[in-house]
Amino acid sequence: MMSQSQSFNNFPVTTQKPPLHGRHWMAITGKPLAATAGAMIFDRGGNAVDAACAMLAATCTMWDVLSWGGETQALIYNPNTGKVIAINALGVAPTGATAGYYKSKGYKYPPEYGPLAAVTPGTPGGLMVMLAEYGTMSLKEVLEPAMQMAAGYPIEAQTANSIERSKNRIKEWPYSAKVFLPHAGQDREAPSAGEIFVQSDLLETLTKLVEAEQQALKKRKSRRDAIYAAYDRFYRGDIAAEIARGCQEQGGLITTGDLASWQVKIEEPLMTEYRGIEVYKLQQWTQGPAMLQTLNILENFDLKEMGYNSTRYIHTLYQAMNLAFADRDFYYGDPAFPPEEPMKGLLSKEYALERSKLINPDRNDPAVRPGDPYPFEGKANPFATLLNSWQADARNIYPADDPDQYDLFLAAFRSGTTSIEAADKEGWVVSVTPSGGWVPACIAGNTGIGMSQRMQSFVLDEKENPFNVVEPGKRPRVTLTPTLAMKDGKPFLSFAKQGGDEQDQLLLQFFLNVVEFGMTVQEACEAPSFKTLQMYSSFGDHEKVAGGLVLNNSMPSWVRKELAGMGYRLSFQERTSGPVNAIAFDRGHGTFWGGSSNHGEDYGIGW
Repeated sequence: MMSQSQSFNNFPVTTQKPPLHGRHWMAITGKPLAATAGAMIFDRGGNAVDAACAMLAATCTMWDVLSWGGETQALIYNPNTGKVIAINALGVAPTGATAGYYKSKGYKYPPEYGPLAAVTPGTPGGLMVMLAEYGTMSLKEVLEPAMQMAAGYPIEAQTANSIERSKNRIKEWPYSAKVFLPHAGQDREAPSAGEIFVQSDLLETLTKLVEAEQQALKKRKSRRDAIYAAYDRFYRGDIAAEIARGCQEQGGLITTGDLASWQVKIEEPLMTEYRGIEVYKLQQWTQGPAMLQTLNILENFDLKEMGYNSTRYIHTLYQAMNLAFADRDFYYGDPAFPPEEPMKGLLSKEYALERSKLINPDRNDPAVRPGDPYPFEGKANPFATLLNSWQADARNIYPADDPDQYDLFLAAFRSGTTSIEAADKEGWVVSVTPSGGWVPACIAGNTGIGMSQRMQSFVLDEKENPFNVVEPGKRPRVTLTPTLAMKDGKPFLSFAKQGGDEQDQLLLQFFLNVVEFGMTVQEACEAPSFKTLQMYSSFGDHEKVAGGLVLNNSMPSWVRKELAGMGYRLSFQERTSGPVNAIAFDRGHGTFWGGSSNHGEDYGIGW
């Protein structure tokens, strides 16, 4: 890494947030209090996995655009093996969740909110598996900060005001109203900023997990096996019974059998190499491989020569991303279910070269379509007919035509999630993008557990995506996408961000800011990005804005004019960079650089 006094194009830049520096450890996440939980664990001798689990527990307890009933996705670098490990803790569609069921209720897609939006809870299992397999501390130690918070913590304005805005929907679910609206009947029914927010049901649930672990330890079980005893109590014991009961009482489908049969998966990540740097993503049950595809396409262009955020640079990235996201929208899904996704072809350099030839250097292509990767696997495409008629009747929305619907689209497009980054001097690195169960969440009975809203990322008709049609036991194709990059066999960057379909396009730009333009990690986090809206949203009504391009307010007038002339429909935002959270590894000095966008409440602590 270069020093902070240096910058891209040799012009010094003063960032709005200072970079974080550390020699021993780094802990970054979506809320300062949650980063403090990670710091507490590091201070007590935990490793980066222990700290990441503590931050995950804290962010869930703070409803940092997620909760305990959501899903967790992670990449972990294990210094003992030199390998990157993928954690798949995404829940599955419950019993009875078929396309026919949702169509019979008049849905075009599964709903955005409520018990019928819920996949099975994944985050508790993901946390416990990560801790058991790669951590060093007990569940009791790691959950202590979150349990203190569940007993009562001063709620911050962002979450408190989100609860107040959502109170009418929250009132539809009695267990949610009990937790979120302590001042029922008053003008303001949600907590106020700084008020002590108490979650007694959640505290009881977390206490039950610790009790199960401690009882197992008394029986001389190992640390690992004791954590799995807590796992069993959540998914097969009294906690599971109350989750299923509370879900079904409110009209949901989750059964005790769904919870008992669900498992966390430890997987091999997918990887591509970009100019000598290995970039790792989760498998095709996420959108992560789309970033790998985009990097493969962009290797065929001299991005540095184009100049940072020049018209040509923005246009080239936009077109490359659209090609990859069109493939995402048609080919990605749960690899545990047939048909098999053509990932070998999609991630081949040869396929990327062919896709790159479709980029018109002078105009946007609003009708970009998925390609055919099967010949690059030596196969014929079994979905050629569907591919030829893909999305012929899909709905585009435009800000000038329907500004209210456009605003709703944008809110869903960038919705939800937090991110967690942790690293330690022993070499452990963790990148997590947990999500699900955001406010307004439907709470499952008396557990304090807010259920996921991830069912909406399925489709109900194979003509949209034959790999992502809802089935019981199947995982939806999600937007959640942590990233690790390796250089010369060692960690180079660990980075992730919140924000729905925005994630991989802004992570791509962050990565290129560092690799192509030499920015420091904090500069790269804050640098003004742009966003394509031309892929189909993974939420709501799965719409898109053909030619939609969101630019930063600072974009020069001549770039705006040139892009408009190329067929883009422009809109603008004050801050477009994230929030990206990242750690860079300074091999020359043996230290960490931490970065966090100037976009929200994300930040961290280093030592």
